[in-house]
Amino acid sequence: MRKTILTFGLISGAVSSLMMGVSMAFADRIGIDRGYIVGYTTIVLSCLFIYFGVRSYRDNVSGGAITFARAFGVGLAIGVISCLCYVVTWEIIYFNFMPDFLDKFDAYEIVKLKAAGASAAVLQQRIEAQNHMKVLYANPLFNAAMTFIEPFPVALLVTVISAAVLRKKPALKVAA
Repeated sequence: MRKTILTFGLISGAVSSLMMGVSMAFADRIGIDRGYIVGYTTIVLSCLFIYFGVRSYRDNVSGGAITFARAFGVGLAIGVISCLCYVVTWEIIYFNFMPDFLDKFDAYEIVKLKAAGASAAVLQQRIEAQNHMKVLYANPLFNAAMTFIEPFPVALLVTVISAAVLRKKPALKVAA
């Protein structure tokens, strides 16, 4: 069981980490709006390994049968490993290569608010909120927690769907 979970969790985590690294290298060209699309598409693609991991567990470890609860547990463990890989990658990128990421993001948000006709009071309030978030994000534990909750809902959803689709009762043995 551990081998299946680790294998598929690390594959999923490697995919999300690799794609995050590539997309962040081209973040200025991609842009923030398209960055959301690229980022969540990457997360969904990496979470597909949850399905394959649960299926592998069912077919190779569990003898072709698996309950919803067991499938959910296996999928959740794979998803958590994947999310942890995602967090570690972001922590490395953010603190070592892109410490100005929030400055760029905040500047983009202010430009967007100005274009929408926001008042000076609204802009000032947003700037104060952004400055508070910068202080919070400077703490690696807060940063890691916020980063974890980015891919986790997707992993949880894929886990529930995979467990529902892949559950299979053991075949009944016919008495001779």
